[in-house]
Amino acid sequence: MTHFASAASAAVVALALVAGVAAPAAAQKVLNAAMGAADLGSLDPHRTASTQDKAIIGWMFNGLVRFKPGSLNPADIEPDLAERWESSADKKTWKFFLRKGVKFHGAYGEVTAEDVVFSIQRASNPQTSAFSSDFRAIESVAALDPYTVEVKFKENVPSVLGIFTNFQGGNIVSKKAVEALGEEFRSKAVGTGPFAYSEYQRNQAVTLVAHADYFRGKPKLDKVVYRYIPSDASRDLAYTNGEVDLIYGRADQRWVERMKSQPKTVLQIFGPGELGHLHLNMTKKPLDDVRVRQAIAHAVDRDQLVKFRGASVFRPAVSVVPEGYLGTDANAPLPKHDLAKAKALLAEAGHKDGITIKAVQTSQPSMLTVMEVVQAQLKRAGINLVFDVVDHPTFHAQIRKDVSDLVYYSSARFPIADQHLTQYFHSRSIVGTPTAVTNFSHCKVADAEIDAARIETDPAKQLELWKTAQLKVIEAACAVALVANTQVWAHRDNFDLGYELKGSLSLGPMLTENSTFK
Repeated sequence: MTHFASAASAAVVALALVAGVAAPAAAQKVLNAAMGAADLGSLDPHRTASTQDKAIIGWMFNGLVRFKPGSLNPADIEPDLAERWESSADKKTWKFFLRKGVKFHGAYGEVTAEDVVFSIQRASNPQTSAFSSDFRAIESVAALDPYTVEVKFKENVPSVLGIFTNFQGGNIVSKKAVEALGEEFRSKAVGTGPFAYSEYQRNQAVTLVAHADYFRGKPKLDKVVYRYIPSDASRDLAYTNGEVDLIYGRADQRWVERMKSQPKTVLQIFGPGELGHLHLNMTKKPLDDVRVRQAIAHAVDRDQLVKFRGASVFRPAVSVVPEGYLGTDANAPLPKHDLAKAKALLAEAGHKDGITIKAVQTSQPSMLTVMEVVQAQLKRAGINLVFDVVDHPTFHAQIRKDVSDLVYYSSARFPIADQHLTQYFHSRSIVGTPTAVTNFSHCKVADAEIDAARIETDPAKQLELWKTAQLKVIEAACAVALVANTQVWAHRDNFDLGYELKGSLSLGPMLTENSTFK
């Protein structure tokens, strides 16, 4: 459980001084956090998209710029490793001026433009990054001097600062550490954030310690123990027993109500909503027939999914792009739940006796329970969905090998339509290709609109292109948009994050230099 200095320990110190013996060191402020996963995926911010890794990575790294802690508003982007920046009139050349004296964790020295150039090039390379598509418009990146980086773009990019925030590929790594650690960088990553890697125990925990040289000031917490507890029941028990202080919650109304009744507990429900899709692999029979894909879309009942999990934590999809993003068509014509129509479409496609489709499915409870409901819904339409349930890291590896007929994937991205459309529905992002991201359906019907919107400088025309792209994806039934789940965590009421939590792209509460026990 958490340890911190108390009146009792002060008394012990006083007695020790009177007795003339050495006083014990003041108790450390240790935050014990529990994540709903079996093990670490990777601490390398450029390689991992797993939910369990995003929160802890957010505590270890910085970008050139960042969202203010607790905010998801692009208007709140502020300096991080770069103290200022400027752009050319055509917005194709950007210069970032770095803070001086920023230290990497350990003995890896000061952050320089060389590290930033290395990080951006690494994040742009599909061989070393899961987010290379975010940087495809970059023409060149260069160090003009030790503290100035110039980035040139081949075309205009919507919300340029978004790709340089402290999120995924925007995180800055140490060139020396990556080269020195090699494959070990996965579990011993080196950043500049308020907390630094200390220890990794397989299937148990990652321990971080305060980065004493953090440029915003030494953190008030001394240590963070990030424990892996995949079982919801075991994780809840660890919290109620006082073994953990910060807990990854279950996106479920019953869990929310139960935690509300826990004494001295603060419940945190915040954005972004992770929009879940059923990505339908259009290269596999019978899903190569649009009528079959449309039948699946009509067999799904979003309202039932919301009722099952709870309106406090789930929202029905409004489009194939998450609600609230710049460019989302809030009135998109998503297929309505209609079992009769689903069955008619299957019969028209030559499958009046139904079909069977197979899917690799994560054992992560928050995702598995949703898919169990979807499985029952599809069954009523004559669609037999068969799962191969695996642990979450294996799930991520398998779905990128294109082995699944259907992939249920839930995610949040920088809140602009371009990122979601590009990563899930552009042909450049098709899994199994050199530029693969997360296009599991092999969708390519809206490439022209997605590309045109990226370089369109007229905001109204850009919005119209994004709207058309969403319509084409829906009509082709590349994916079935389900529901968006909010982020749900809880912590002790004596723990203060140091800011008001409204949203976090890392899918967990950011820990800053000001986070501490009261």
